[in-house]
Amino acid sequence: MEKFLLLLSFYLILSCSPNNKQENNKSTEVYRTTYAQGFSIKKFPDYTEVQILNPWDTTRILHTYILVPRDTQLPSNIPLGTVVRIPLKNVAVYSSVHCSMLEAIDARQTITGICDSRYITLPFIKKGLSSGKIKDLGESYSPDVEKIIELNPEAILVSPMENTGYGRVEKCGIPIIECSDYMENHPLGRTEWIRLLGLFFGQEGKADSLFSQTMTRYNELCNNLPQKVHKPSVFTETKLSSVWYQPGGNSYMACLLKDAGADYIWKNDSHTGSIALSFETVFEKAHQADIWLIKYNNEKDLTYQSLEKDYKPYNQFDAFKNKKIYGCNTLKSSYYDDLPLHPDYILKDMINIFHPGHLSDTSLKYFKKLNE
Repeated sequence: MEKFLLLLSFYLILSCSPNNKQENNKSTEVYRTTYAQGFSIKKFPDYTEVQILNPWDTTRILHTYILVPRDTQLPSNIPLGTVVRIPLKNVAVYSSVHCSMLEAIDARQTITGICDSRYITLPFIKKGLSSGKIKDLGESYSPDVEKIIELNPEAILVSPMENTGYGRVEKCGIPIIECSDYMENHPLGRTEWIRLLGLFFGQEGKADSLFSQTMTRYNELCNNLPQKVHKPSVFTETKLSSVWYQPGGNSYMACLLKDAGADYIWKNDSHTGSIALSFETVFEKAHQADIWLIKYNNEKDLTYQSLEKDYKPYNQFDAFKNKKIYGCNTLKSSYYDDLPLHPDYILKDMINIFHPGHLSDTSLKYFKKLNE
């Protein structure tokens, strides 16, 4: 009995101790996501733990970040991970997608360097490049490391690729924030990543509000589409060299096509990212499809004539013969800038293509019918 009381006393002393590790690490808040599956957030008294799931192996963690307010001392009890002082004030961004997200949460002033400038249509980025306030860091697959070191950003926002590292940039000691939002399988899952960025940039309230507004508009468009409406069969893009990429059947783009009331040719595929196919494979499955959607980046708008000139067998698709091809020139439109934050805008375009006359506003913002 005395031994039992002694053990009980020891346990009570240990459990009440302010230095108890379990008590110090007790979570005060766990973020619940609505659509996003690629990240988790736990808030502790002295820091926030962010884990990015590996989208190519969901049993593993791609990256762990420990967010600590910049005006506090670094806690002694933090777990392993990349420490990021928040809110961030000076960042380099590899992708146009994340530039538009930062603009939306009033954090555009933090962008001091960007990659792939020729693909970015955002006016504030173009203005910043011309004035010198934003540095052009080259191509995202091979950025100018010397310029990055000179810029000395507090973090670099990137879109990770499977089995691909970041070269010399990884040795600079700058936190690399891996935003794998494009691997989400729902458009609103990708949009919800703005909530994650809100944490890094001290704009949680703004980010949560924007996500909520987009989610409401998107779901209203989906819910107003009749369940028994005819669903036209659809495929996308053109071949690149010898490979023709189609959205995986479990990708956010496949979900977007489904929500717009289309019968996507590869809807039963299980991939979250793109699938690489041969021309023959695409032709076999899609040559009788009703509608063909093509995104491209060119000074001149795509026409049936230029499409056939690029590759003559394209003219054997029914969508070509029946003049049911819609093109989106991403050089002249804000498609890629809008897609992550406003999939509802893209959804509206697609509904107007697949079900003309269903919406009161029948205008197209991104796509248009190809001319001869």
